[in-house]
This record gives sequence, C-alpha cells and structure tokens, in this order.
Amino acid sequence: MILQVMNSPFNQEQVELLNRLLPTLTEVQKIWLSGYLTALHKTEASAAAPVVNQPVLSKEVTVLFGSQTGNSQKLAKKLSEKLKEQGLQPTLSSMSDFKPNTLKKVENLLILVSTHGEGEPPDNALSFYEFLHSKRAPQLEGLRFSVLALGDTSYEFFCQTGKDFDKRLEELGGKRLTARVDCDVDFEDSAAEWMERVLASLNETPAAPSSASGGGAAVRSETQLTEYSRSNPFQAAVLENLNLNGRGSDRETRHLEISLEGSNLQYEPGDSLGVYPKNHPGLVDELIQALDLNREELVPVDKNGNERPLLEALTGYYEITVLTKPLLEQAAALFPDSGLQELLAPGREQELRAYIKNRDLLDLVQDYQLKGVSGKEFVSILRKLPPRLYSISSSPKAYPDEVHLTVRKVQYEAHGRERYGVCSAYIADHLELGDSLPVFIQQNPNFKLPQNPDTPVIMIGPGTGAAPFRAFLGEREETGAQGKTWLFFGDRHFSTDFLYQVEWQRWLKDGVLTRMDVAFSRDTDEKVYVQHRLLEHGKELYQWLEEGAAIYVCGDEKHMAHDVHAALVTIIEREGGLSSEAAAEYLARLQQDKRYQRDVY
Repeated sequence: MILQVMNSPFNQEQVELLNRLLPTLTEVQKIWLSGYLTALHKTEASAAAPVVNQPVLSKEVTVLFGSQTGNSQKLAKKLSEKLKEQGLQPTLSSMSDFKPNTLKKVENLLILVSTHGEGEPPDNALSFYEFLHSKRAPQLEGLRFSVLALGDTSYEFFCQTGKDFDKRLEELGGKRLTARVDCDVDFEDSAAEWMERVLASLNETPAAPSSASGGGAAVRSETQLTEYSRSNPFQAAVLENLNLNGRGSDRETRHLEISLEGSNLQYEPGDSLGVYPKNHPGLVDELIQALDLNREELVPVDKNGNERPLLEALTGYYEITVLTKPLLEQAAALFPDSGLQELLAPGREQELRAYIKNRDLLDLVQDYQLKGVSGKEFVSILRKLPPRLYSISSSPKAYPDEVHLTVRKVQYEAHGRERYGVCSAYIADHLELGDSLPVFIQQNPNFKLPQNPDTPVIMIGPGTGAAPFRAFLGEREETGAQGKTWLFFGDRHFSTDFLYQVEWQRWLKDGVLTRMDVAFSRDTDEKVYVQHRLLEHGKELYQWLEEGAAIYVCGDEKHMAHDVHAALVTIIEREGGLSSEAAAEYLARLQQDKRYQRDVY
C-alpha cells in the first residue's frame, strides 16, 4: 500500500515516513497499531469532553407566565434573572404574547401560572391554554418542562390551571424537568424551592448549597433592610378612615388614606396594595374558649421557630375564617375520634362543599368537639394569615407619598352567627388614625392605562370596582391626557351609595371625565345594573371601540364581570353586524392587544 499525499491528510514528509514503515509491518503489528490509534483517539476525545455519550444541553429556556394580579409575572422575572446568572438564555413572555406555533421548537419550557375564579385560567393565559388543549397542539416529544402553579386552597379547584398545563404537556409527549409545585397564597418559599430544583435539572448538577442558604440568605436579609415587600411589609401610618356611604345606607364603604413616606414604595394606577389584617378579636376569644386552651401558651408563628402567645398568634398570624378540604384532612388526622373522617369519605364531596361554605374554624371546633390537644399542635394544621389585595384608588402624582383604598365592609349572618370579612371589618371597626398597617405594593402590569394619552378609555366599575378608575382619572388630570373617558358606575341607591360623587362631577365639569352613566339597582322597580347601561348605549360604545378605545372592567368576577363580558359580545355582534362567534373573536383580539383589561376578584 502506497500513500499519495494528494488524497491523504498527511504532509509530504509524513507520507514518506509512513511509506517506509508500513511495508515492514506484519499483519499482527498492523492490527495492534490500528487498535492503539483507536484507543488513543477515544482517550483524547474523552479528556476534551468528559460527557461523551450525553447530548449537548440547550441553553435556551422559554419562561411563560399566566397572571391575573401579577404574582406569576413577578416570579417569572425573578426566575429569568436566575437563569441568566447560571449562563442560560431565557426568553420571558406572557402566554398571551407567545406565538403557539413556535412551541414545537422549544426544548426547555417553564410555566408559572395562577388559577382564576373557579378553576379558570387568568385572562392572559386563556388563548395559550385553549391552543394547548385543542387539536392544533403539536406533539412535543423533545420538550422538557416544569410547572409552578399558584392558587388558594380556599377554592375548590386549587391550582387547577397549573395542573391542567402539567397534565396536557405530558400528554403531548413532554418530559418533566422536575415535578409540578402547587403553591398556596403563602407562595414565596415553595416557589424558591421549585426554582432551585429547576435550575439544578437544567444544569444536570446538584444545586449549590449557597443558592438556598448561606450567602444567598445573607443577600436576601440585607435587601430586606432597605426594600419593603410582601415578605417584609412597610408599617404605614393611617391618615384618614372615612365612611363613604350616606346615612341610612345598608352598606359601609371605607375610604382609607395611608402614608408611604419613608418607604420608597412606588406604584402606578392599576396596581394593588397588599394589606396584612388581624382577625376579629371576638372570634379569636370564642375559638380559644371552644378549644379549652390557655391564651398565653407560646406557639410557633413561623418556620424559624419564633413563638408568640396563642392569643396573638391566632389574631395576627394564622387564618381562622376559611375552611378548606386540606385543613379538614389535617384536622381529621389530629383528632382521629372526631368523626371528621366520615365527612371526608369518598362520595360525600357535595356534602363537604356545603359544609365548608360560609363556615369558619370556630364552627368546625364546635361541631366536631375538637379538644384535647395543645395550642402548638393545633396551630400546626393552620395556614398563615394571607394578605388581602385592594385596587389602589389614588394617583401617586395627585397624592405623593400616599396611597388610598376603597374597602367595603363585609358583614353577614350565616348558620346562626354573625360573620365578618377579616380585613374589611378590621379596617372599619378597629383601625384608628395614626395606627400602623403592614402593607406592600402588588404591581399589576395587566391593568394599565394606554401608553398613548390620546387613546379613548371606557371604564366599567360598580361599587368598589370604581377604585382604580379614581386613580386613572386622577393620573390623567395630572398628566393632562387628552383622550376621551367614559365611566359606567353602579350601586344600590343614588342618595346613599354614590361613591366619590363630588369628584366624578368635578372631573365631568373640568373635562377630565367626558361621560358618565350610572345604574342604581334599588331605586327602580326593575333592577338595573351597569351591563344594562352598556346595552342601552351600545351604538356609541361600539363607535368608541372602532376609534381605538380601551375597555377596563373592575369588580366582582363571578357575576358582574361575566354579565359585562356577555353584554360587550352582544353589542359587538349587534352593532358590527357579526355572528356571535365573530363578536367573541373581536373581543378576544381586544384582549390580546391589551385593549380589554380586567381586574376582577
């Protein structure tokens, strides 16, 4: 065998050496040399790339969020920052902005999504959710994914949207990077643990200890000294606490003014304020008596082992007004002879739902005679008292260093006992001027005024749903925005329940508010609500939409928001000469373009 330099990878000198060597080799020597060269090549390749048989891991990670109040979006941004720190390449997007037909190209997908209403996706997750559950969804055999689900165990369909995404992605062939995590209202720790596991799985190496403790914890503690947040609320002074309803009203709506001076907290119209309340003192006293416990017994109030007297713990640290299935399951385990197991038995779901509705922890303790454990054991089955979120009703430009809330007191009778909304009753009955209120800003990027100040704005907010629109109009007055504005407001009685009437009228006079239509349901024989006013003025409303107007809806999700949505579809169908399906698509496009935004609860 003679080598030719023109068809070999060797230079002329190497060719001459090989041509002198090869003819002198025996067959055994040639076989040995061949094996030696093969083994040498493998050894060198192994040294250059230690993981030979594993495929190259993609550094690209798609992070999608579906969020109604902003929690999932905030966590998604935090996750993206962590991914960048690890040398990965995240693409962050809301589900409404993500192009579904690109999903089949995604290798690593992380989903953070809340559940809205009764197990429904939030508004900006709806289109992606429907695509994924349709026949158009592609097979995703090459996908690795993980889901963080946010929810509230007081709802029957806890974290249902996240569960649906997790199940559907697996059905389409995806493989989990790490198991789904379902978060309750106290979600920070669970979300942080999920992020660490996701990062470890993406890197296929154990998470560094310092990422969960040590240096990382020190950084968080140092940050908390200067930054107020959900986990480190600002103690804000109460400046004003007024009842907005007139004498004779069967409702009580508080206008609360709070100082943010010295907090460095920033907000925009459309954002919410998180408030940490206290439980009703009468309810706490009755609960301790029913349990036959010592109110001074020290019990833990956090994961760090800090302790407080039982009275203080049940007043300000633990939730005692909401029953959930997980709570009843833990109570059944703690009190095995109580008979709770029968209520939780298979086939009695309807009875369980009926019992949970409008009952609290005192009912449970009294009905099933839960006694005989220590205070420490009892609080171990309770979840932390969650903050309440309220739409901010002030513009920071109009009221620097202040934030205003509009809170309706919840009070009703059920099962033979008076019931109170935890936060609303605390604000109405126990919060005095000068008192401190633990608060934080909850940003809501999905409920914001148009960037163009000339865009017409339609605002629909009955009752306390008008709160963010007071902020919107205050902001537009301060900035001199020229776009038309139209407010639909409703409540029970004109004479006693026309919240902020003087301010609306001043804005109408000054031209900040172009038009206002009202509906007072109890002033006429036939009840009239805001959706009826929408239908009455459907022609003009449709013209505004065709001119590029943005629609905002705030208030009750279960009834009002549903009825308003149906009214808008009817108007678009009627005035636009469209089919009901085309009208629904028209409204969906408005939502996609952020011209139809909702802050509903």
